[in-house]
Amino acid sequence: MFDIDKVQAAPSKDLLTPDNAVMLFVDHQPQMFFGTGSGDRAAIINSTVGLAKAAQVFDVPVVLTTVAAESFSGPLLPQLAEVFPKQEIIDRTTMNAWEDEALVAAVKATGRKKIILSGLWTEVCLVLPALSALEQGYEVYVVADASGGVTPAAHEHALQRMIAAGAVPVTWVQVLLELQRDWARQETYVPVTEVVKAHAGAYGLGVVYAQSVVGAHAAG
Repeated sequence: MFDIDKVQAAPSKDLLTPDNAVMLFVDHQPQMFFGTGSGDRAAIINSTVGLAKAAQVFDVPVVLTTVAAESFSGPLLPQLAEVFPKQEIIDRTTMNAWEDEALVAAVKATGRKKIILSGLWTEVCLVLPALSALEQGYEVYVVADASGGVTPAAHEHALQRMIAAGAVPVTWVQVLLELQRDWARQETYVPVTEVVKAHAGAYGLGVVYAQSVVGAHAAG
């Protein structure tokens, strides 16, 4: 029941923070990109790297996983691996990442309940672990623009299936700004604006313009 006396200037517990989330990147690999047809593949790569850099800026734990890297799908996306050069990559045989014991152990080890999920393909490699994690009590946030399906319909229907099960659709910029949440947080202000300028398209150009006209501390 709504009680106006309890209204205060405080964030929702549903918001993503650097302390409550883990990022899971699933099967961003060459062979999977070859079959992706739901959107521009270069844009998906850009969004994936932007999301990865968001994790890096806020020190959010990351789990990287591939499927059949040596026998079929190829190595992890080089641009993604470059962001986390010392990070272990968990290779699997299972299409459902949540059936791999090493991966589940890695997620559990972070102690985080909110999973920020992205990968290829949406209709297989995201749906299966998303539904599995949701059933076990995790909260799943699917980064739609850092993911892709074989066709636009496959991508959209997979998103709808996950949403119906309780997953929350987000975009990589949304995740980045939700983690920042306050431009007065100076320790991450500059790194965040650098990620925006490098990967957020017209928004990034807007930051470049604002900083050149208003000054280096123009808010994003």
